Formats: sequence, C-alpha cells, structure tokens
Amino acid sequence: MGATGVVRRTVAAGPPGDAQRGERERKHRLSGALPGGAHGFPQTTEDSGLLRYTVRRLGQLLIVTVVLSVLLFGWLRALPGGPVSALLGERATEESRARLVEQLGLDQPLYVQYWKFLGRALTGDFGVSTGVQPGTPAMEVFLQRMPATLELSVLALLLAVAVGIPLGYLAARRQGGWLDNLSITWSLIGVAVPVFFLAFLLKYVFAIEFGVLPASGRQEAGLDATHATGFYVLDGLLTREWDAAWNAFVHLLLPAVALSTIPFAVIFRLTRASVLDVVEEDYVRTARSKGLGAMVVRGRHILRNAMLPVVTTIGLQTGALLSGAVLTEQVFNIAGLGQALSLGFQRQDYAVLQVVILATAMVYVLVNLLVDLAYAAIDPRLRTR
Repeated sequence: MGATGVVRRTVAAGPPGDAQRGERERKHRLSGALPGGAHGFPQTTEDSGLLRYTVRRLGQLLIVTVVLSVLLFGWLRALPGGPVSALLGERATEESRARLVEQLGLDQPLYVQYWKFLGRALTGDFGVSTGVQPGTPAMEVFLQRMPATLELSVLALLLAVAVGIPLGYLAARRQGGWLDNLSITWSLIGVAVPVFFLAFLLKYVFAIEFGVLPASGRQEAGLDATHATGFYVLDGLLTREWDAAWNAFVHLLLPAVALSTIPFAVIFRLTRASVLDVVEEDYVRTARSKGLGAMVVRGRHILRNAMLPVVTTIGLQTGALLSGAVLTEQVFNIAGLGQALSLGFQRQDYAVLQVVILATAMVYVLVNLLVDLAYAAIDPRLRTR
C-alpha cells in the first residue's frame, strides 16, 4: 500500500525536467517575456518564414522599381522643351532638331523608347550632363556628388536619433514636467520652421556673426587632404589626416543640425508616445510587482518594446533627409545631389535629373526594405502576413 502511494505520487509529479521547464515558462510569462522570444512574440513553427517574407518583399521592390522608372520616363518626356531643347538650345534649326530626334530615337513608339531607356539605365548610361557639369557623363556626376549628400544625411540622422530617442524617453518618464514641456515645444518648432530658414539662421548666427563655424563648403579651401572615397571625414580618418577629418566634420555641423530638425521632432514625439503606451502594459506592471530591478524593467520591457515603431520611422525619415538636402546644400554651397538636382531643374539637365531622381528613389525604397526585414526579424508574426 505504501509502495503504491509512492508510485502514484511519482507519476503525478512527472519528470523533474518537465517541472523545471514549466516553472521557467511560468516566470517568463509573469515577467512579460514569453518563451517565444525576447520581446514576448510567439516563435513561428516554420524556419523558412523569414526567407519567404524576404522573397515577397524583394518581388514588391522589383514592381516598385519598374513603376518608378515608368513614371520617371513619362515625366521627363512631358517636361517643356524635352531633351532636344536641352541639348541644342532654343535657337536650334528645325533640321538639327529633326536629326537629333532621329539619333535619340524619339521618333519611335513610346514602348520602344522606354525599353531602350531601361536597358541604358541598367548599364548606368543616362547620357551626358548639359547643365550641371557640361560634357560629363550623368552617372559620373552622380557618383562624384553622392558622398557629400550621404555624409551629410548620415550625420543628420545620427544627431536626430542620438537626441530624439533619449529625450523622448526622459520626457515620457517625466510627463508634465519642465523637461517634457520644453522638449515638446522644441519639437514643434523643429517641425514648424522651414529647413531653409533654419539653415539661413544658423549660418548667419554661428558663421557670419560669431564666426565659430564655417559658412559653406565641405572643407577649407587650399587644405592639403587625400580624397580617396569622397567621404571627407572618412578619408581623413583612414589616412590619419586628423586635421582634415576634423575640418570636414566642422563643415558638416551647421547643415547637419539644420537637416536633422524634422527627423528629430518625429523620432522624439513617437518615442515619447510609444514609451507612454508601453508603460501602461500589464507585463510592465507584473515585472515591477515581481521585484525586477528598475534598469531591467526600463531596458528589457519598456524601451525595447517601445523601439519597434521608432525603427520603422527612422527608415522613413530618409525621404525627409534627401528632400531637405536640396535646400540645405544650396544654402551651404555643398556640391551634393541636392545641389545637382536644383541645378538640373534650373538648367534643364535631363540626364542628371533622371539619374539623381531614380537613384534617390531607389535608396529610399531599399532603406524601407531593410527596415521591414529588420522588423520581421524582431516580430515573427509579420512573416505570416
């Protein structure tokens, strides 16, 4: 009889390993971190979920690229004067116009013209610049000016993220306090004030009035520096020309601050709102009631979960940076893609316009693809949608 009782209790208790796993899962649920992952999302049972999601998003990227190329092709053909006037000028004779139309294939059906345009674009042949840098291949103009815009945009985005996320978190944790009110006011000003006006204001105050920062350009004129990659700060660091790297960085400060205001405001406000939402979740209150440390609750449960929508927003801000670079580069006389785009419109340089617009759109689409893939890696539920 005693032996039977022992056997019954042993069977009811189950193997020790199962009991330990059950206890660990119970603790995970109470602390808000489910066994499926660090963020409380259930794991997918299919290992190929992320791969299928990636292939699906790449297919969508291909469709978007084709649509963009069609829109760009039709838009450039609809502009006043067209490529013939840009190449020959308004005073060209009808005979020379007709000859150029035949050479360019503009007398052929539109679908034939588009197919040839797409074929040349895939090989990097967008024609020759007629206004921005006359006689230079448009792709070469793009490659020469791309580093300046990327360097400026990356620094502006880093400033927006480095200030916006911590400030948004602190403002949410001290809701209604002086820091919260001051930060909200600052973000509203950042959205309301036009980028070009802020750029002029910063240039006037810090460059003209006080003279503490340079007013224009990417580097001091006459500075003996090696430019291997076109990214002046990176070139200075790689070649250990510290003075050149610092000089290039200082030249970037004012335009980067002006360009970062809108992304900062968006990132700050979204971080603040996300933190306020996450703080009210049940798993945060449960984690606190279980006695977890404040740093663990803030880092693992609040900030990490609040960052999910912020990651998407950071990717979307690349569009604002690229559009704002047009005005910022003009104000600070930076020879980047924004300045090339502005000059291309002014001088009807269709070759430069098409390569800059198409490349900029592709960068924007690719960045958003990377953001989607990162989001899918964090949240497995997206892979099944």
